[in-house]
Amino acid sequence: MDRFLSLPEEKQKVIIDAALKAFGANGYKKASTSDIAAAAGISKAMIFHYFGTKKTLYLYLIKMCVEIIMKEVDEHFDNTVTDFFDRIMLSTKIEISVMKKYPAILTFLTRIYFENDEEVKDDIQAILTVGEGFRNKIAFDGMDTSKFKDGVDPKLVLKMLTLFADAFTHQLSSKTDIDFDSLIKEFEEYMKLLENNLYKEEFLNSSGLIPGRFGIEN
Repeated sequence: MDRFLSLPEEKQKVIIDAALKAFGANGYKKASTSDIAAAAGISKAMIFHYFGTKKTLYLYLIKMCVEIIMKEVDEHFDNTVTDFFDRIMLSTKIEISVMKKYPAILTFLTRIYFENDEEVKDDIQAILTVGEGFRNKIAFDGMDTSKFKDGVDPKLVLKMLTLFADAFTHQLSSKTDIDFDSLIKEFEEYMKLLENNLYKEEFLNSSGLIPGRFGIEN
């Protein structure tokens, strides 16, 4: 890895982009190091010179993607926001901004969620567990639980949203041209629906939404 990290940043980016696209399109087992090398403009031998093994490259990409997303969310998240759905919406918008900057990450991460190759399955889960802990921290640290109706477990709500997001992302991964602005608007509609059904009446106005939420003012 030291050999790879000593490369100029632009060269690193070319290799990373080629690898993300190859693994994203074909999965771990079927992705070809020869194709990655050709797309990056280097020899196959250099892939192994930089990373040692195909598995090392693959796991490096997963860790890199998770760290990029967590870093962006950590730097841009507003911890003074206490509303559950506001926190989810804010972190989602930050994550989407990452996808805009690094388009290949979306397809790659979607693919790893459904990767079942025995050689990497346990390693993937270990890395993603770190991401889950971060997600829970963003959602719940400082969150106001009083708005939820009695009997509603915010942790179950987050789990449901996570499952939904995974399925939604899987559908998006097959598209070549994603309208992220429309995606955000659609996700906001889902948040409104959940908020209207899971929050106590006193926290909603006549429209069934918290005043000033999601760009809607009194």
